[in-house]
Amino acid sequence: MLKLLDQLSKAAPRVLVVGDVMLDRYWFGGVDRISPEAPVPVVAVSTIEDQLGGAANVARNLVALGAGVDLLSVVGADEAGERIQQLLKSEGVNPGIRVDATATTTIKLRVIAQHQQLIRLDFEQSPDHEVLLEVLDDYQQRLEQADIVVLSDYGKGGLLHIDKMIQMARAQNIPILVDPKGKDFSRYQGATLLTPNRKELIEAWGEWESEEQLQALATDLIEALQLEAMLLTRSEEGMTLFRKAGASSHQPTHAREVFDVSGAGDTVISALAVAIGAGLTDDQAIHLATAAAGIVVGKLGVATASLAEIRDVSIET
Repeated sequence: MLKLLDQLSKAAPRVLVVGDVMLDRYWFGGVDRISPEAPVPVVAVSTIEDQLGGAANVARNLVALGAGVDLLSVVGADEAGERIQQLLKSEGVNPGIRVDATATTTIKLRVIAQHQQLIRLDFEQSPDHEVLLEVLDDYQQRLEQADIVVLSDYGKGGLLHIDKMIQMARAQNIPILVDPKGKDFSRYQGATLLTPNRKELIEAWGEWESEEQLQALATDLIEALQLEAMLLTRSEEGMTLFRKAGASSHQPTHAREVFDVSGAGDTVISALAVAIGAGLTDDQAIHLATAAAGIVVGKLGVATASLAEIRDVSIET
């Protein structure tokens, strides 16, 4: 791992990220009584924190791993949209954010007391079609400078033209990594690599009862969608890479203690993008992704894993 990290530290791939951005907002407080109005706890909010979520979290993970990052997305003409743009600039991301006056910026508001999440409230509205066409124009212009593309689909409507984006990148022989969402994986046809989790794969492609059935299912998906590979993230079981030729590689989890799995998928696809963009092998890429994911699940809230943190953990183990 240390040699791999040395190689990565000398490379700085340019990654173009496109997808649904959101603001992860946290209200922290204490609870010492139950509401007289209903049998619910009363949270006395003491701290408010904002973090980048969705494709924006992918972008900040990429920066933490040493990549140069361009991010294309849409936000609403509201406070949350402005906050996202502020946070992106502070994280070192080069944003190409379009503002849609008809949309509401996606917010995931979490209320937390005594380190426990009590409730999550979501605010969202799909962007306008015309604004998404403008994003497609931006994509075409920035694609020329990209070493690799990450399409982060959170099902919020920001990737309406994902099929065209995949075709455009493929025409220029640029690898395309897709974090999928929903039951229709056909819209990702032609991508280089798909990174579903277990639940997403079952919903979109079917269930399995053995490793042999899983291998057959993965092979069928790769052939049907004309992919090069699929990486299945399997929670505590680690992750398995299935290749076009039918071979597979499994990497067990590196997590030492799990506090929060929020954003772990963002970290995985970011690590893969950095590794592949830097010219590393598939096996090296999933090794890095597993190590990075093991770090972020040990943190509260959406988080990142830097090359320095991965190095420290590698030395300890």
